[in-house]
Amino acid sequence: MVVADLLWLVSLFFVGYFALVNGSYLFIHLVSFVVLRWNIRNWLFKPTYDPYSSPFLPGIAIVVPAYNEEAVIVESVRSLLNIEYPNVEVIVVNDGSKDGTLEAVTNDFDLDRVDASVPFDLPCETVRDVYQSTDRNLFVIDKENGGKADALNAGIFFTDQPLFCAIDADSMVERTALLEVAEPFLQHPTKTLATGGAVRVVNGCETSRGVITGVGLSKNRLANIQVVEYLRAFLSGRIGLSGLGGLLIISGAFGLFRTSAVREVGGYSTETITEDMELIVRLHRHYADTDYRIEFVPYPVVWTEVPTTRQVLGAQRMRWFQGLLETLWLHRSMIGRRKYGMIGLFALPFFLLVEAIGPLIEGLGYVIVPLAFILGVLNAPFFVLFLAIAIGIGTLLSWLSVLNEVISFRRYRNPRDIAALLGYALLEHFPFRQWKSLIAWIAFVRYLRGNAEWGEMVRIGFD
Repeated sequence: MVVADLLWLVSLFFVGYFALVNGSYLFIHLVSFVVLRWNIRNWLFKPTYDPYSSPFLPGIAIVVPAYNEEAVIVESVRSLLNIEYPNVEVIVVNDGSKDGTLEAVTNDFDLDRVDASVPFDLPCETVRDVYQSTDRNLFVIDKENGGKADALNAGIFFTDQPLFCAIDADSMVERTALLEVAEPFLQHPTKTLATGGAVRVVNGCETSRGVITGVGLSKNRLANIQVVEYLRAFLSGRIGLSGLGGLLIISGAFGLFRTSAVREVGGYSTETITEDMELIVRLHRHYADTDYRIEFVPYPVVWTEVPTTRQVLGAQRMRWFQGLLETLWLHRSMIGRRKYGMIGLFALPFFLLVEAIGPLIEGLGYVIVPLAFILGVLNAPFFVLFLAIAIGIGTLLSWLSVLNEVISFRRYRNPRDIAALLGYALLEHFPFRQWKSLIAWIAFVRYLRGNAEWGEMVRIGFD
């Protein structure tokens, strides 16, 4: 009897917690809906002249860290060279690749080695050579392997451009994306520290010479589930948190930063797993006493390749979760502090209670509540309520994100693709979400043990 009562109370706790978590996501989604509608209205009423044709636009260095990216590096660089922006340079940092990454980019773009030594010390592993294109503003820094953060720092401290854009080597940027993500720097030139754009899944899309020519879904189900996941993360999560002034993450796949601000805080940390999130939190911390802005811009899009096997995806998600725990621990003194405004009072507590602890509690709930129902402790209506809150609300939010995409951006126009996305939204919450809870528990144990190996992302290459 005592065990049954305990199971009942524990099950009640899980139902309440699931309601709290999904209620928080619903609130952020509603905020994102309002912000997105407002942004679209302003976008529709932009002046007919081209405000980006001015020669006074700030110069931007696109920094591309590359490690074993032979399959995608050439197409990625081509997409960057096709970007519509008047003053841009591309810096590829070959981080000690063991494949033909360096040869692929230097041969395809006819680069020559610069005989002169690097004119200043870079806070990174040893730089071996620097290559430069004779007819394009393209550089390649060849260095010893030091990790992604170390490679980014090489590019940041190498360039003399006032802004830099960090982009993953497995990404393709839309031609107008850089203009759009730079807009907050034009509107608030002295306040804006960083902006981020939307990241979408390239798997299944058609490409030609670094340009997306057709948007579609992949034949791989796991990749398509991630399409829905990315839509919800960027069209709901990032927009909502940015609208609330609590943006903590700008994806490493596409972010624009003020070079001097990042240099002032020491660049990317080489001691953390998710260097992109840690940098944003550190910027919030460093500039807390000033009037600054860190924003998400939903219109610019970068397309990235996502894992297509459970092994590679599981390794990726373990790294992300361990990095989240690590960042929260490093900056734990900011949590709940009024000094940091919405970051300290809302964003960090949200990430701690929902994004970090949430998957762990969910994982237990997915085991204990069904077990209590099987043992007869819970009646059928209560168990149905649990499923409705745990799976139904999440699925509804994913459907709303797909609806947001169809109404606002219309990248996926094929009715069959839209219907498929709605189906994958259900799969995202059962069984994909339960699998992610298991991955979170494994990552949590690895974090406690101090295991922070990156593993390797296997690239298939663009279609």
